[in-house]
Amino acid sequence: MTREEVALAIGWAAREGWNPGLHDAETFRAADPEGFFVGTLQGEPVASISVVRYEPGFAFLGLYIVRPEWRGRGLGWALWQHGMASAAGRQVGLDGVPAQQPNYRKSGFELAWRNMRHEGRGGASAPADARIVDLAGVPFAAVCAYDRAYFPAERTAFLRAWLAQPDAAGRAWIEDGRLQGYGLVRRCRSGWKIGPLFAEREAIAEGLYLALCSRVGADEAVCLDLPESNPAALALAQRHGMRMVFETARMYTGRPPPVTLHGLYGITTFELG
Repeated sequence: MTREEVALAIGWAAREGWNPGLHDAETFRAADPEGFFVGTLQGEPVASISVVRYEPGFAFLGLYIVRPEWRGRGLGWALWQHGMASAAGRQVGLDGVPAQQPNYRKSGFELAWRNMRHEGRGGASAPADARIVDLAGVPFAAVCAYDRAYFPAERTAFLRAWLAQPDAAGRAWIEDGRLQGYGLVRRCRSGWKIGPLFAEREAIAEGLYLALCSRVGADEAVCLDLPESNPAALALAQRHGMRMVFETARMYTGRPPPVTLHGLYGITTFELG
């Protein structure tokens, strides 16, 4: 895809109700400019898929969309095959709607856990805690190193763009001179999303969540995509009156890669992992 075609696919995602971030086109493409594919018919874009390659040996599939008027003709399947071929020799992950699990299994994917999108409101009071700091003031190398416990591959290029995007705010928890959690909230087509939200303890996740929600107006929606297999993340959402509005199936080809699930309170993005 060209830059313009990535933006077009993000627009399709918005029409599907996925509520992308305002700057997802730029930040997604930074992860792997060669990992976005468009299917055309008679010169007209009709389908999209992303298979973003991370090192070492991992890729994540997303933005798998066929325009409604062209569905049921095998066009998506053709593009799927092309995208998967681009990740040959790598393990691939995805977040898909549960109804499509049987189809993904046919391509070698197996369920690892469910992700559940919860929606609440902003307007929280930021905790008066000196351990919560602006993420921009934390050395970038330290953030990248910390991120590796919660994501199965190195993603420096993506994080550089993701954490610096406009219309977003990041917060970190520094204790005993060490980074022990961080999160980011970004403006979306409708409301805001928190992602990622990583924390070594539930109290850290709570403090970061409140600090991020304080950046959102009380009349605005804020969403958190959390793994069902982390009961502390579910408890956090319930404490703050969030309601589940959507779910995905996190699936991988082969055995699920090691990640620190008990500290994963918020998925970065369903499209890129």
